[in-house]
Amino acid sequence: MKSIKEETSLNNKRILLRLDLNVPIIDDEITDTTRIDKILPTLKFLISQNAKIIIISHVGRPKGKVVNELSLRPICKDLEMKLKQKIKLISKNIKEIVYKDLFGSDEEKIVMLENIRFYPEEEKNNQLFAKQLATLAEIYVNDAFSCSHRAHASIDEITNFLPCYSGLQLDLEVYALKKITSEIKKPITCIIGGSKVSTKINIIKNLIPKFNNIIIVGGMANNIIKYMGNNIGKSLQEEKSDPIIEEIFLLSKTWNCKIIYPEDIIVGKDLNGNPEIKKLSEVLSDEMILDIGPKTIKVISKIIDESNTILWNGPAGYFENPNFANGSIKIAKKIIENNKSNKIYSVAGGGDTVSLINSLNSINDFNFVSTAGGAFLEYLEGKELPGIKALKLNVRT
Repeated sequence: MKSIKEETSLNNKRILLRLDLNVPIIDDEITDTTRIDKILPTLKFLISQNAKIIIISHVGRPKGKVVNELSLRPICKDLEMKLKQKIKLISKNIKEIVYKDLFGSDEEKIVMLENIRFYPEEEKNNQLFAKQLATLAEIYVNDAFSCSHRAHASIDEITNFLPCYSGLQLDLEVYALKKITSEIKKPITCIIGGSKVSTKINIIKNLIPKFNNIIIVGGMANNIIKYMGNNIGKSLQEEKSDPIIEEIFLLSKTWNCKIIYPEDIIVGKDLNGNPEIKKLSEVLSDEMILDIGPKTIKVISKIIDESNTILWNGPAGYFENPNFANGSIKIAKKIIENNKSNKIYSVAGGGDTVSLINSLNSINDFNFVSTAGGAFLEYLEGKELPGIKALKLNVRT
C-alpha cells in the first residue's frame, strides 16, 4: 500500500479523493463533525501540493436514489469554513460529467461530487461506473478507512483504473490497528463492551491468542454474570449465549489470556433510576445492571497501570445517564492519565466509545480514536478489508 505522502509530483494533478463524511445531520445542521475534522490534514496536504481535489463521499443510505435530505451541501459548507476555500458542489449526473466540467478556473482547487450513494452502481461495485469516475482524475486516494470493508465502486473497483494511494487518515488508522494486532508491545489489554457477546465473539477469538487481558463490561458482561449463576433481574441480556461464553473461557485457558468481568455492579430500577452499588449475588428481579462498581473500577485501573498497550471498544455501562457513567469515565480518565505520561499506547473505537470520549473533550488524549465502526471491528476480527486489499493489489510504480 502506497501513501499519497510518497508521491512527489502532485502539482496541478487531479486527485479523486474518497472520504467518509457520513456525519449526523438534522435539519441541515451537522451535529458531530469528528469525521470531517479527522480528514482535514489530508485536504490541507493536497492543497499545499497545489493539487486539484475531487471529493467523493456519501451520507446515509439513500439506496441508489436521490434523496434531497441526504445531500452533501451542509458538509460542503462546513469544509469551506474550515479550509477557508471555496468548494463547488457538483449535482450533475456523474455519468454525464467530463473532467473539463469540474474546474472552471485555475483558482478553483476543490470540488465535491454529490452523494455517491445516490447511484445504485456504487454499492454494486459496478465496473463501468468506476471507469467513468476514473476518467475525472489522474490519481485516486482512499482516505475512507471506515468504508473500506465495503466492496463498492469508489472503494474497490476504482483502483483498477488509476494509480492509487492511501490517504493520511487511512495510514494512521492502519498504523494504530497494527500496533494492537500485529506489532504489539505487551502486556496488552482489551476492554470490550456492547450489548451482545455474539456480535463481538469473532473479535474476542481473534484477540485472545495475542492479548494478555480481555476485560468484558457493559451489556456483554451481564451474560457472564448470569452464566456464573447470578440473577441479573431485568438487565440487558442475550439469549442462548452460554456456548459462546464457554468457548471464550476455554480459548482463554489455552492461550493464557485472562478474562476479567465485573466483581460488583451499579443497579437501578430503570434507565432513569437511582444508582445503587451491589454484589453480583444481590441483584433483585426488578433491577437492571447499568454500570460497573467501585471494586471493578479498581481492578480495571490496576490492569491499565500494568499494561503497555490498551484497546477500548465499548462503554462500561449506560453512560447516557450520568448516574451510570462513572465506570466508563473512570476507565477513560485512567487511560488518559497513563497516556499523558507515555506509559501506554492507546486505541479506542466504536460509536458509543467515541461519543463518551467526545463528551470529555478528550479525543486528542488517546494515541488514536477510530470513527470507523464496521471496518474497525472487521479488522479486529482479522478480516481482510476489500478497500485495503485493493490498494495493495493495484500499487503502480
